Amino acid sequence: MNDHLIDTIYEAAFVPEQWAHALDEVAANSGCASGVIASWDRDRIPQGFRATGLIEATVEDHVRGAHGRDSSRFTALHNALEAGFISIESLLSREAFDQDPIQAGLRKLGLESQAATAIPMPSGELVCVSFERYASQGPFDTSAIAALNNARPHLARAGMIAARLGLERAQSTVSTLHKLGLPAAVMSISGRVLATNARFDAMPTTFLPSSHGGLAIGDVNANRLFQDTLSSYKEAADAVVRSIPVAGGQDRSAVVVHVLPLRRTAHEIFSGGDFLVVATSVRANASMPSPSILMGLFDLTPAEVKLAIALAGGRTLQQAAIEGSIQLTTARTYLDRIFRKTGTHQQSQLVALLKSAHGFASS
Repeated sequence: MNDHLIDTIYEAAFVPEQWAHALDEVAANSGCASGVIASWDRDRIPQGFRATGLIEATVEDHVRGAHGRDSSRFTALHNALEAGFISIESLLSREAFDQDPIQAGLRKLGLESQAATAIPMPSGELVCVSFERYASQGPFDTSAIAALNNARPHLARAGMIAARLGLERAQSTVSTLHKLGLPAAVMSISGRVLATNARFDAMPTTFLPSSHGGLAIGDVNANRLFQDTLSSYKEAADAVVRSIPVAGGQDRSAVVVHVLPLRRTAHEIFSGGDFLVVATSVRANASMPSPSILMGLFDLTPAEVKLAIALAGGRTLQQAAIEGSIQLTTARTYLDRIFRKTGTHQQSQLVALLKSAHGFASS
């Protein structure tokens, strides 16, 4: 993904009027006609939505109306949380697809195929993102799904912020940090902490002060990834947007630390801050990281996730390649990309990091 598109997505997290533009750009990048982002609370009650112009009125009818969360497509999508973006046609029977009331609304606009993903938030909300294609464009192919999955980690992080703010516009540094309801800090490009909220200040063993007003994480592996991320921003070249797992200890709980860029209008809202550091709590309930967790934490593609899980499960690279029906040379290419994205350099380091992320559950 290009930097312009990534910046547009993160700006929309704090300036929701920009969501229509951001979704339009993601749609254009993946051969789609329209897009929607909607958030739901723990009881599946809609909190709000943003959509591109073509589909906004139709979404309003269904999200606010009687269908929405009770539709067969919503239930099917909720049951496919780990699948990344997936074609709705593949989730429903032909009869259910044809009779679905949302599908009837899409067809009135000349739309037919829809690919969607449900992204569970650590605090319990559910963010759903969908993109639609004109009937003349045909169903979603693998390249279109791959393009959407490349955007998914960024949509997930931006969606987390949007859900916490209720898809409302951020007002100022102090009020927004408070409203997030999550431990958060604003930092400058130089690595200096500009502002924090009370929840952040209450985590002195997770977040440690460093020289020149900087910040460190109280876990060696996590701090290395964190400092690498800060360095990428300082160098202003190939900056990494990253989520970092921080293992729990005797005096701290396990969290995921998200580093989000503050671009354009968001930069001004946060008084010139360059990025936002947000922590989300997790609970351990699994022995292996799920695909959706790995995609969200490390921006891995579905193919890279499949290889990473095989390695974390004790397979050798050759065994993982055979099980994944790929060439060993292709597996090595994927592994090199995984090393770069996770900040590791050896397979043993990667496996240890992945297993440290096993408890990063969705809710």
